[in-house]
Amino acid sequence: MQITERANIVLRLLAGLHAAGVTRTVIMPENAGIRAHVGRGLHRSETRSEHRFPAVEYLDMPVTSTTRDSVVAAGLMVKAGVAAIIVLGGDGTHRAVVSACGNVPIAGVSTGTNNAFPKFNEPTIVGLAVGLATMQPGLKDIGFEDNKWLEVDIAGHREIALVDVAIVAESYVGARALWRVENFRELFVAFAEPEVIGMSAIAGLLDPVDRASPQGRHVVFDPSAAPAHLVQAPIGPGLIETVGIKSWGPLLPDAPVAVTPLQGSIALDGERELSFSRSDRPVVTLRNSAFRTINLSACMKFGGAALLSRSARMAAKNKPEES
Repeated sequence: MQITERANIVLRLLAGLHAAGVTRTVIMPENAGIRAHVGRGLHRSETRSEHRFPAVEYLDMPVTSTTRDSVVAAGLMVKAGVAAIIVLGGDGTHRAVVSACGNVPIAGVSTGTNNAFPKFNEPTIVGLAVGLATMQPGLKDIGFEDNKWLEVDIAGHREIALVDVAIVAESYVGARALWRVENFRELFVAFAEPEVIGMSAIAGLLDPVDRASPQGRHVVFDPSAAPAHLVQAPIGPGLIETVGIKSWGPLLPDAPVAVTPLQGSIALDGERELSFSRSDRPVVTLRNSAFRTINLSACMKFGGAALLSRSARMAAKNKPEES
């Protein structure tokens, strides 16, 4: 995605937040040039006296242009007392933010092509919904949702995944994306929707499970020449592969499952992150109520009255006095 497109997304988010009553925001700095484009948009609005955006501040932090920036920024935002965090990016960026956001709810804007966790929502609506959720007391009970995640414990180290954990036979993690289906061994999913692209689509086609369900799914692959089941799944954009399946079933919460292969690598939300050997014995556990997100639909459905009321007040405020 072009820098100008990303900047435009930020401006649409800010416009939605302002319309819902948010007056102050903080943004993570970056070195790609988004800040300059956003700054020009804010300045143009200010010179035209449009009053379309809230005040914008940037976090004081070093920029490394790595995923670590998202982790650090989320931690600083939590420390600053933000009411919510809006995430622009794919599954990996959302996972990084969730790892550091604690109980602060997030809302996602998907900026990639191969994402299962963030949905493709218009940024203006995301901004409106987040603003309503954080500014309207009446949405306290319905404006937020609890979410599951998957915990991977390996040799005393813990990682999380928001959508899926895939076990593959290759130990090399240099080529992070998963394409070679003959190396697939096991798949654990927090939720599985058949209309998405990626590893979780396999479970979604076999036995869908939604985000609100307390369970997940566990799939065991069969790389042999005569598997018990075959499924064609879109594991990547334009990439539909036939995958051999041995078995699948529910993944229960708080019930650790030891990984079957003795060595290989582990992909978190579609990207290989960890390798393991015979002495590591990774364990995967599904956790409910692990983090919170903004319920966009509920906020827009039940927060509409607040938007109408605010619009009426602003119209009255801006109406010129009669002489």
